[in-house]
Amino acid sequence: MTTSATKSETGRRYWERHAKRYDRSTRLLSRPIPRMLELAVEAAEDNERVLEVAAGTGLITTAIAPVVGELIATDYAAAMVKQLEARVREAGISNVRCEQADLYALRFDAGSFDAVFAANVLHLVPDLERALANLRRMLQPGGVLVAPTYLHKETLGASMLSRVFALTGFPGQRRFTSTTLRAAIEAAGFAVTRTEIIPGPFPIGYIEAAAPLTS
Repeated sequence: MTTSATKSETGRRYWERHAKRYDRSTRLLSRPIPRMLELAVEAAEDNERVLEVAAGTGLITTAIAPVVGELIATDYAAAMVKQLEARVREAGISNVRCEQADLYALRFDAGSFDAVFAANVLHLVPDLERALANLRRMLQPGGVLVAPTYLHKETLGASMLSRVFALTGFPGQRRFTSTTLRAAIEAAGFAVTRTEIIPGPFPIGYIEAAAPLTS
């Protein structure tokens, strides 16, 4: 039987191999990105302490860093963190700390962040319930989760493209629609405060959600 840990390690190896060519390989999917970044910057603005998981090569990192106090950007693949660090250095950003970290085993104190960004990762995690619980744990009461996510089942075209991606070894774990993505986040105890579907080959379901005011 394939366990969540096995799937997670398989995914890690995939991203280790693809880190150097990740930006180039995702150009096909880039249509929703400008709007996603615009919304992410709005959500990040004026938050003092921010955590980003699955930061990848730093696309969102470098966009939101100028409007926050402190940003800790993490990824579980060492090769991705190397690309992330290079991008941050090139941008001359001084308020970002880059770390290798697994979102299932985050080493930060509970409730220590005003906002958590988890972009285009929820469709990849083997254990979605556990992942969302960990992200919720990182947030102070009322803190914001920003979770733009590729919707592999929102349209017929996206569904077909997703199946092609699966044949290449892409480590997707589920195919979201905007409805199922929202339902998963609400089931984890968050109150969804903003949603938008951003069109593209894979549409992005942009979601902001508030952590409960009490545990």
